[in-house]
Amino acid sequence: MSRPMFDEMNASTESVRKHYQGYQRWLAQQPADVMQARRAEAEMIFRRVGITFAVYGDKDEDGSGAERLIPFDLIPRIIPAHEWASMEKGLVQRVTALNRFIHDVYHEQEIIKAGIIPSEQIFQNAQFRPEMIGVKVPGNIYSHISGIDIVRAPNAQGEGEYYVLEDNLRVPSGVSYMLEDRKMMMRLFPELFSQNRVAPVEHYPDLLLETLRAMAPPATAEPTVVVLTPGMHNSAYFEHAFLAQQMGVELVEGLDLFVKDNFVYMRTTRGPRRVDVIYRRVDDDFLDPLAFRPNSTLGCAGLLNVYRSGNVAICNAIGTGVADDKSIYPYVPKMIEFYLGEKPILKNVPTYMCRNPDDLKYTLANLKDLVVKEVHGAGGYGMLVGPASTKAEIEDFRAALLANPSGYIAQPTLSLSTCPTYVESGVAPRHIDLRPFVLSGKDVQMVPGGLTRVALKDGSLVVNSSQGGGTKDTWILESDSAPSIPSATQSQSQSQSVAVGV
Repeated sequence: MSRPMFDEMNASTESVRKHYQGYQRWLAQQPADVMQARRAEAEMIFRRVGITFAVYGDKDEDGSGAERLIPFDLIPRIIPAHEWASMEKGLVQRVTALNRFIHDVYHEQEIIKAGIIPSEQIFQNAQFRPEMIGVKVPGNIYSHISGIDIVRAPNAQGEGEYYVLEDNLRVPSGVSYMLEDRKMMMRLFPELFSQNRVAPVEHYPDLLLETLRAMAPPATAEPTVVVLTPGMHNSAYFEHAFLAQQMGVELVEGLDLFVKDNFVYMRTTRGPRRVDVIYRRVDDDFLDPLAFRPNSTLGCAGLLNVYRSGNVAICNAIGTGVADDKSIYPYVPKMIEFYLGEKPILKNVPTYMCRNPDDLKYTLANLKDLVVKEVHGAGGYGMLVGPASTKAEIEDFRAALLANPSGYIAQPTLSLSTCPTYVESGVAPRHIDLRPFVLSGKDVQMVPGGLTRVALKDGSLVVNSSQGGGTKDTWILESDSAPSIPSATQSQSQSQSVAVGV
């Protein structure tokens, strides 16, 4: 798209959007050395607390995987109440339809019979699990924790419009950074929160635990919930440990679990303890060596049989990945109409399915203008951003595309919205996206906000942390009235009263 970028803060070079006006006045009054000091303080605290992620393929001096801080930006992304209200309705609608779809795929398969989705798109999908056909899961819910990636781009009228870029339904990550970013902003700039009605997010662990407990087998008075992690070398291990600690539940690895008499138990210093709900952060392939990869040590032998018997709940459910494949994404608007009888509130990004000859022809002719993605790709890998690629890179991708057209989709290069961001040269616009987290249990609910990711490289559209992206705090205003922001004098005096220790 050749439309101008949508700036989240500035309506033009001379005017600031209403919901940013108070903050912009405050920001303009902040001395550069004070903001630099706050940046340094944030980095020191994040490093001390251990808020890091591992980068696969990168090695440090001793040969182990490199641990990196995710850069944190001091300037929040602010969303007015009415925009969030509409987005929230759209997210609830979308996740509800996706859960209906997954249940349908493993049961009646009505959407296939209706000719809406070709059967091969499902049965030949690497994430489709035949073992789950006919299995009853609690509440018919498969994706209990969904991370939906939202981007904003200008429409034909030049207004910023929200689009769903991707559905993350297997083991979505990033919510710990949402919580830690808010904690950091409240620590560094408490006066901003005392003067503004920013919706809270800190109750997310309580909602998550409530969602997980609701999935426990019937007649379980006090369900035992655990978080299953692949271990400390996983890129999101900090988050696994963080969420277990915040919920007050055990963090376990596969070797801590065993199956006996068709129940799952965990080993404890007081003897075996029955497990009722597993919040798994391990991919399907590694969950049970008797059912999937036989050489896996990350799961628990016999787990699938216990699950199929209804004696343990697994969140998210096995087989959920069939719905977050990029080749299924183009069908989600039709799912909403088919299962809910409603028009989609949130739009998809226009998508070309390269398995279709006409779409492949168009994609090959326009590679320099498109974003092309592997249908199973993640983390910003396995993709081509045409406008930012060299001729050689485009030709290499052309060869890969021709060799396996069904393995790719293509989309227009959206002019992702920008938000002012602190970089080495000062404040500059950088592209952003948003990942809200939707919880599906007895009800579909979420905290107001999400993880805003920012592409720190000038001109880059790739926000993934593994590709050099950072994060911002996301403010959802509780009303659409213009925020009241303290003066620079108030701000500095209150900030100076904050303790530096962790």
